[in-house]
Amino acid sequence: MSLEKVMTKRVVTIGADASLAEVQRIFAAKLFHHLLVVENDQLVGMVSDRDLLKALSPNLGTASETRRDTATLNKKVHQIMTRQLWVLTQDDDIYDAISLMNQQKISCLPVIDVNRKPIGILSWRDILRLLSAGKAKRDRQFDAYHQPLQHRDDMS
Repeated sequence: MSLEKVMTKRVVTIGADASLAEVQRIFAAKLFHHLLVVENDQLVGMVSDRDLLKALSPNLGTASETRRDTATLNKKVHQIMTRQLWVLTQDDDIYDAISLMNQQKISCLPVIDVNRKPIGILSWRDILRLLSAGKAKRDRQFDAYHQPLQHRDDMS
């Protein structure tokens, strides 16, 4: 099965010169864990919510917060992003993606076109959704083929 059928197609991107405050706002408003970093519509990196947590001061939002802590929000995406990415195309196979994710111990893969423009992202959640849908389909088929037999007395 090709990635096109499984990947999340709604991609959220951010520029390399955006602030970590902007990244923080996006992660707070959305229910995902990775932002793709682009320059001139080409994928150049990725930032995870874990990358953000490591870069920000743990004192933010506390009574002991200082200007230095607040200044961590002014850092730029390019300072913390992952630059060396494993990527796939929408025509790649889901099993290749699973293998790559397991080998590299990564939780998602950007999906790009021939110009390195991000067109999707595949996460372990997408894979679990696919497996769950497959199981539900098999369960429906099983139920349809294994209906209880009716007794002759019940048929009247």
